[in-house]
Amino acid sequence: MALSFFIGAEQEGDMADQLKRRIGLGLLTAYGVGVMVGAGIYVLTGAVAGQAGVWAPWSFLLAGVIAAPTALSYAEFSTRVPEAAGEAAYVRQGFGSEALSILVGLAIVVAGSISAAAVLRGGAGYLLGLIDLPLALVLVAMGVLLVSVAIFGVLESLGLAALFTAIELVGLALVVWAGASSEPVAAVAQAVPYAGIGAGAILAFFAFIGFEDIVNMAEEVKNPSRTLPRAILASLVITSLLYAVVSWAAVRAVPVDVLSGSEQPLALVWSQATGGSGRFLSAIAVFAALNGVLAQIVMASRVLFGLGKSGGSLAVFRKSHPRFGTPVLASLCVGSAVVLGAWLLPVGVLAEMTSTVLLAVFVLVNAALIVVKQRGEAGPFEVPLWVPYAGLLMAAGALIGGILG
Repeated sequence: MALSFFIGAEQEGDMADQLKRRIGLGLLTAYGVGVMVGAGIYVLTGAVAGQAGVWAPWSFLLAGVIAAPTALSYAEFSTRVPEAAGEAAYVRQGFGSEALSILVGLAIVVAGSISAAAVLRGGAGYLLGLIDLPLALVLVAMGVLLVSVAIFGVLESLGLAALFTAIELVGLALVVWAGASSEPVAAVAQAVPYAGIGAGAILAFFAFIGFEDIVNMAEEVKNPSRTLPRAILASLVITSLLYAVVSWAAVRAVPVDVLSGSEQPLALVWSQATGGSGRFLSAIAVFAALNGVLAQIVMASRVLFGLGKSGGSLAVFRKSHPRFGTPVLASLCVGSAVVLGAWLLPVGVLAEMTSTVLLAVFVLVNAALIVVKQRGEAGPFEVPLWVPYAGLLMAAGALIGGILG
C-alpha cells in the first residue's frame, strides 16, 4: 500500500511525462542560495583565512567573480533550452552528440548524489555530537525523511529548503553580529598578499558550486526564460556578499592563525566574541546539511527525469507521479544512492569526486555555448562571446589546479 501511495495506484493510470510549474523567482533564488551556502561555510572560512589572512573577504568576492562567467553561461543556456536535464541538453545543442549529452547528464546525477552523500555524512556527524544514536540509523532516517519530502512535491521541497536556508542565515547573522560587536584583534601590518588572496579565491570557488543546480528545475519554473537567469545571478550575488561579510566578522574577532586551525571556525568566532558556547551552531549545521542534501536529491532526480527523453533504459525515469507531479522513481534511486554513499565512502573522497566532475562539466557547457553563439543562433537572453571563453578558461584552470594539487 505504501508503495502504491508513492508510485501511484493502478487505477490512476500511467504516470505523466510532465512536471508541474509551481516555482517562482523568490523560491528559486532561495533554493540557489541554500545550495551554495550549504554546510561548507561552517568549515571553509578558516581555511580561506589561512591562505589570505585578514584579506579573506576579498578572496570570497574574487571567487564570486571567477564563478560569474560560468553562471552567466548557464543563465543564457537556461533560456535557450529550459529543460530538466540542463547540462545534458546544453551539450547536445552545442555538439550534437547524444552520447556525450547522456554522459554529461549521468555525470551530473553522480556528482549530485556523491555531493549529497558527503553533506549527509557531515550532517549526521554534527547530529551525533548532540545526541547518541547509531550512525546507520541516523543516515537512513535522514535519507527517508528527505526523499519523502522530495516525492511529496517540488513546492513543498523548496519550501522546506527555504526554511532551512532561513535557519542557516539566522545563524550566520548571529556570527556576523558577534564578530562585528567584539573588540577587533590586533592585525600584523604587512603588504597586501595578492598571491594569498588568489589562493584563497581558488579554494573559495568550490563554495560557489551549486548555482548550476538551478537550471535543472527549468520544467517546474513559471516563465523560465525570465525567471532562471535572474535566480542564477541573484543567488550568486547574495552568496558572494554573504561569504564576504561572514569572513570579515571572523577575521575581525579571531586571530588568523587560530581561526585557520579550527574545524569549527564560526563556533569559535561566537565563543571568542561572546564567551558563550557555540554548540547551537552545530544544530544549525545539521539544518544546513539537510538543506544541501534535499536540494541535491531534487536536482539529480530532475536530471534523470530529463534524461528519460533519450529513450532506451533511461526512459523509465521519464515518469512523474499523477498526484504529486514529481519524478518518484528517480527520487527513490537518487535517495538510495545518497544514503549508501554516505554510509560506505569517506567524506574527503566524496567531496573531491564532486568538484572534479562538476568542473569538467563546466568546461563542456562553456565550450558548447561558444559553439552555439558562433553559429549565430539568437536566444531570449544573451551574454557577450567573451563570457563563455572566460568561464571555460577559469573552470579548466581550477580543474587542472585541483588535479595537480
